[in-house]
Amino acid sequence: MAATILTDLGAEVLIPVCAVIGIVFSLVQWVLVSRVKLSPGEAAASAAPSANNGKNGYTDYLIDEEENINDHSVVLKCADIQSAISEGATSFLFTEYQYVGIFMAAFAVLIFLFLGSVEGFSTKSQPCTYDVTKLCKPALATAVFSTVSFLLGGITSVVSGFLGMKIATYANARTTLEARKGVGKAFITAFRSGAVMGFLLAANGLLVLYIAINLFKIYYGDDWGGLFEAITGYGLGGSSMALFGRVGGGIYTKAADVGADLVGKVERNIPEDDPRNPAVIADNVGDNVGDIAGMGSDLFGSYAESSCAALVVASISSFGINHELTPMLYPLIVSSVGILVCLITTLFATDFFEIKAVKEIEPALKKQLIISTVLMTVGIAAVTWLSVPSSFTIFNFGTQKVVKNWQLFLCVAVGLWAGLIIGFVTEYYTSNAYSPVQDVADSCRTGAATNVIFGLALGYKSVIIPIFAIAVSIFVSFSFAAMYGIAVAALGMLSTIATGLAIDAYGPISDNAGGIAEMAGMSHRIRERTDALDAAGNTTAAIGKGFAIGSAALVSLALFGAFVSRAHIVTVDVLTPKVFIGLIVGAMLPYWFSAMTMKSVGSAALKMVEEVRRQFNTIPGLMEGTAKPDYATCVKISTDASIKEMIPPGALVMLTPLVVGIFFGVETLSGVLAGSLVSGVQIAISASNTGGAWDNAKKYIEAGASDHARTLGPKGSDPHKAAVIGDTIGDPLKDTSGPSLNILIKLMAVESLVFAPFFATHGGLLFKIFG
Repeated sequence: MAATILTDLGAEVLIPVCAVIGIVFSLVQWVLVSRVKLSPGEAAASAAPSANNGKNGYTDYLIDEEENINDHSVVLKCADIQSAISEGATSFLFTEYQYVGIFMAAFAVLIFLFLGSVEGFSTKSQPCTYDVTKLCKPALATAVFSTVSFLLGGITSVVSGFLGMKIATYANARTTLEARKGVGKAFITAFRSGAVMGFLLAANGLLVLYIAINLFKIYYGDDWGGLFEAITGYGLGGSSMALFGRVGGGIYTKAADVGADLVGKVERNIPEDDPRNPAVIADNVGDNVGDIAGMGSDLFGSYAESSCAALVVASISSFGINHELTPMLYPLIVSSVGILVCLITTLFATDFFEIKAVKEIEPALKKQLIISTVLMTVGIAAVTWLSVPSSFTIFNFGTQKVVKNWQLFLCVAVGLWAGLIIGFVTEYYTSNAYSPVQDVADSCRTGAATNVIFGLALGYKSVIIPIFAIAVSIFVSFSFAAMYGIAVAALGMLSTIATGLAIDAYGPISDNAGGIAEMAGMSHRIRERTDALDAAGNTTAAIGKGFAIGSAALVSLALFGAFVSRAHIVTVDVLTPKVFIGLIVGAMLPYWFSAMTMKSVGSAALKMVEEVRRQFNTIPGLMEGTAKPDYATCVKISTDASIKEMIPPGALVMLTPLVVGIFFGVETLSGVLAGSLVSGVQIAISASNTGGAWDNAKKYIEAGASDHARTLGPKGSDPHKAAVIGDTIGDPLKDTSGPSLNILIKLMAVESLVFAPFFATHGGLLFKIFG
């Protein structure tokens, strides 16, 4: 095999250096955000350092030329609201993590027992799976190291979500205050905060994985097959935490949102985020725990799994067999360069160009996607040329397939560009600048029923192009480099994860900023600015979900390939009854899962609506604004409901592969994985886009920016009420069921991969007994 241009030492230095650069860059962005001060006294900080909370005494606190000149009460109100939101989010996540921690400990024991029992807990070295002439480490070692990497992945995922939430709650009031200086300043604050989360998560995920590989290598030595099989636990840990974060956070946020909207906007005719609404704090807390903490854990899981899938396949290909370290680490090198590319891209939004008008916000965010994709294409070409030999072989279901380095480049590039296409199609179907959403808004003239029909049709139609994009990328990457090609195509889609997450986290931060402006009683002008930021954020959140779903489809297919290799299945034949029953049951699972999550939101929202109505009816002076509502009870309803309701859907996803593998064996399990992948992707895309379109149709009517929109408005008109009902139905679709489905399809595949040796040895009990 030809040597690579980048030396092993070069690769071992490049990866941690890029990760550290990412972490440093995110800290710099955080310092820049923290210069916006939240207490009026900090201007006199130099005179009274004690009032300065140890900050840098930066004196440019927000005295605005146009609005609220020297109005310190507004700043104090913003600070109070922010701390209420932050406390609510922190206490919810701590409660959630206590439950999740118990689950993690129990599941870690399960991994150890199942994998250890493959060879009867023997400590003797075994003949290698792919080369019987050599001896490899015992199955017990795989059990121990898989358990360790599972815990590592879980902890990294939890930390990623938690840090993201902390940053978002730190930045929301600062964005509101900056909106007094103009829309450009507010945009930069919100975007920088999103970038902190994006870079921290991408760099942390990469660094922890890299350190884990190097530590495991001390024990495994030359047994790379065993080493990278044990690393797959990292992806499993990341995704199982993401599932609970996504489902729990999604139920929390939507119970509060639906309750606040139905009683506040439809029954009482008060604006969104009005401080008189008892559910308003719970709603704003929900944005942070669902959209930020959940999304962070979700994309971290995708990233960890695509890296693990690529590494497992590479370890039994020429890279692993010949112990070529640089090409073996190719997936990590792609991610490292992705961090540098995203860093340059972020500067375009915050430093190179300034936003001066509302209409420039959405194009600025879209430019982020385009710039990062174009730069990344160049980056991938350079990395592939430097770190991969000109010709090598890839394991392909029992044979070794010869692959050229330019083919590998095309695999990564096709994933990257498919991600961009999915992003833009999602944007076309969910942004109120285009006809699909405007048609949905128009259908509100005749009431909520036609709005629902149009919205559902839009969601189903929006599936077509993304599926073709995924299909083309699967065909191209598989033709060139078998399952390894699909794994690196998924990595290509996720290589610009730092920018994707920055854009995604920007949405909930802007949403919170608007809520704080409304609650603090700021002027209509400021609310208009935060609304403009929020509307753009809604669309970009939909783009982020599109990326997450597209990458989940590729990741789970790559994991499926790795599972089939590891479970020693030569072909998956749909015509055998064992496989076909798996297929049809697998295709049903996303519906079962969606039913659980939708019903959870519905029943939690029911309790919330009753509580909000009770407060409006029994607290005197609440509607007049003279009495304060009881926010804490609403926060408690959301917290209790989400903790209780996240367990059944989580159990369904985690137990299905175990039950099927143990009782029906690996062939049936391969059918279940294929079925859930095929149906899950369709439902996830349509649910996310339907919900996004209904939300933006409502915002289109509320903003009244065009003649057409003005004929449907104003707020409180019949078409507007119909739009609010559509939006409320869409809430659990776009923020609970849809985004959680991509975790379902990935998690089942990665869990099957981790437990594959156990299923292959001891699985299929029913067929063994009755067969």
